[in-house]
Amino acid sequence: MAFWNERIETMPREELEKLQLSLLKAKVREMYDKSPFFHDRMREAGVLPEDIDSFEAFRKVPFMRKSDLRDNYPDKLFTVPYDDITRIHVSSGTTGRPTVVGYTQKDLDNWTESLARGMTSFGMTKKDMLQNFHGYGLFTGGLGVHYGAERIGATVLPISTGNTERQIQLMQDLPVTAWAGTPSYMFHIADVCDKIGVDIRRDTKVKLAIAGGEPWSESMRRKLQDRTGVRVHNCYGASEMSGPMFLECSEQQGIHVWADLAYVEILDENDEPCAEGEKGQIVVTMLQKEAFPLIRYRMGDISSITWEKCACGRTHPRLSRISGRTDDMLVVRGVNVFPSQIESVIGELPFLSPFYHITLENANYMDAMTVRVELNEEYLTEDMNKLAEMSKTLSARLKSVLNIKADVRLELPGTLERFEGKANHVTDNRSYE
Repeated sequence: MAFWNERIETMPREELEKLQLSLLKAKVREMYDKSPFFHDRMREAGVLPEDIDSFEAFRKVPFMRKSDLRDNYPDKLFTVPYDDITRIHVSSGTTGRPTVVGYTQKDLDNWTESLARGMTSFGMTKKDMLQNFHGYGLFTGGLGVHYGAERIGATVLPISTGNTERQIQLMQDLPVTAWAGTPSYMFHIADVCDKIGVDIRRDTKVKLAIAGGEPWSESMRRKLQDRTGVRVHNCYGASEMSGPMFLECSEQQGIHVWADLAYVEILDENDEPCAEGEKGQIVVTMLQKEAFPLIRYRMGDISSITWEKCACGRTHPRLSRISGRTDDMLVVRGVNVFPSQIESVIGELPFLSPFYHITLENANYMDAMTVRVELNEEYLTEDMNKLAEMSKTLSARLKSVLNIKADVRLELPGTLERFEGKANHVTDNRSYE
């Protein structure tokens, strides 16, 4: 098993936690001294840096929220002058002000180091060529993956999104062995390959992929891998943290979060720590970030964490697959629904493709949810009884999982909109006026 930084990646938990606590103390002191926002927030909470002498005491530190980032737009949360900032990225937030994130050179180096460790952990080497579908520009995805791959010596094809037939041509003509992009775009690549008669297994050398940037399920991964022959690895990150930062190893049993770079808490609805393996909201503290530090930042993602040593030999904590978000939860007739639940059901049923869309309406103040899903081509039929049976199966399974009834519509392949960036799976047309 190859390591990028074996000493750090295999450090015993006791040593890692000792290092984390030391870095936490230093970061709280630094933020208290350098950030007027954080200084005032701590004073209001009655907490001083010298009070932080344990992980339990650290929980007295107040949370940071997405609203804090927007309220301090564009740069009031920066803790270094512009002379020390090497790069700026801006989030593509859909509501309110965008998030502006600054990076010192050390921040960029740590981001790159994190991805280099992750890429090495699932088998990428300097012999690989990465075709990067992520966009380049204000969004963090493209450049983060780009520099991580270059750090391990791999060749990068910075093609970004769009012009799919050209993408496919290049991956045939060049020795491309790896992809990076959103899972929905990888499925779109597979769709176009089918239409133009390209067999990814036969006609390309692609074997590995990093998929992220949007919610996706384990069943979606299985379908993508079965269809393409490409082993797809999950990633986790956000603009506020740096960008896509933490990856799965070859075991595909959770995302390795490097404990020397981030301290992760999993909290329940009362903001109390969840037991190891129990799901709750992710709260992140970036331990070495200089320009735009985060302390106890509510990510809004729901996951669990384990410190069990991975079969790959790495000892750092692992996040389970994100099962939903606290802010993408849909309340339908009083029931909490996550799109990821619907995606998981779709992934269980072989007659369905991963392309779906949820539409919410309310007539006479009664919510109605319609789930449109494309059929897999091999299950196309004119037999109305078979179509009715498939529709009934999906409807029953959704009701079992969601505890509400959804109107199900089976669509022809290629009917639903494709997205080259993040997929938009929900249209909420409800009005409560």
